[in-house]
Amino acid sequence: MTDLLLIAGDLVAITLLAYGSYFRKHGRRDMLLAYMGLNVGVLAVSTVLVGSAVGLGLGLGLFGVLSIIRLRSSEISQEEVAYYFASLALGLIFGLAPTPAWLAPALGALIIGVVWVVDHSPAHARARRQVVILDRVITDEQDLHAHLETLLGATVRSAVVQSTDLVRDAMVVDVRYELPVPAPRPAREAPLTGLRVPAGAVR
Repeated sequence: MTDLLLIAGDLVAITLLAYGSYFRKHGRRDMLLAYMGLNVGVLAVSTVLVGSAVGLGLGLGLFGVLSIIRLRSSEISQEEVAYYFASLALGLIFGLAPTPAWLAPALGALIIGVVWVVDHSPAHARARRQVVILDRVITDEQDLHAHLETLLGATVRSAVVQSTDLVRDAMVVDVRYELPVPAPRPAREAPLTGLRVPAGAVR
């Protein structure tokens, strides 16, 4: 009965993480299967082997092996890497069935809460990162910042030059910037109703 409750708790937790947090903000449908499959797979394996002497070693081994997924798959963002590890951690926590019984739900809620707060916080909602390829070489740092701010229409926080090609007169810059606060939209005027056009006024 306890195992069934832990499995149900894990399914609720990964659904909240994948659908309620990740998909709501990032909207990548293909990653949902990765997170759900990873979580349920880890849960199944750890549940089967929880009674053996390799329980702790299993957890550490799964973390080590599955951490190389990003190296063997298509490029994903750091936010998606964080969701990978959160999905993995939830599967391990609920699969290893720690005591007391409230510990697994509490740790699961902690993981989901931290990921939600950090990923959905409005404090850095306007922060962006972009790799920009310029068709000119700007050696002065202040001029570079000013040019990037004009180009991006934002406040540049950091600009790291990754490469400079003096032959082709080009440079690659990793830019961290902050978008301006959007101006409030003007209120739309209510349509005029009840007006009558005299006969013959429109020709």
